Amino acid sequence: MEDGELVGSVRAYQEDETCYIGKLMVHPDFQNKGIGKALMNEIERQFNVKRFELFTGSKSEKNISFYEKLGYAGYKTEKLEREETIFIFMEKLAKTGTTAS
Repeated sequence: MEDGELVGSVRAYQEDETCYIGKLMVHPDFQNKGIGKALMNEIERQFNVKRFELFTGSKSEKNISFYEKLGYAGYKTEKLEREETIFIFMEKLAKTGTTAS
């Protein structure tokens, strides 16, 4: 939030030892200011899991680069039924010895 306006958001849920991250968004006027990175860091801090997983469009070069800078790597691509877009699934292994507080 900035001045009462929502400028960024992310959702995540845990299933077994994986945190699935989705719907990361930052308002265009507030992009490239570290908000997305801060949101991702907070998700990773909140979940005590072995791995994190997310997906994005395979042609979304800016998104892919952003996630790679945060330590995520692509491990598969998939075309979902009724979708034209091919998605790249990315994962990051959690640092060992850390716990969420």
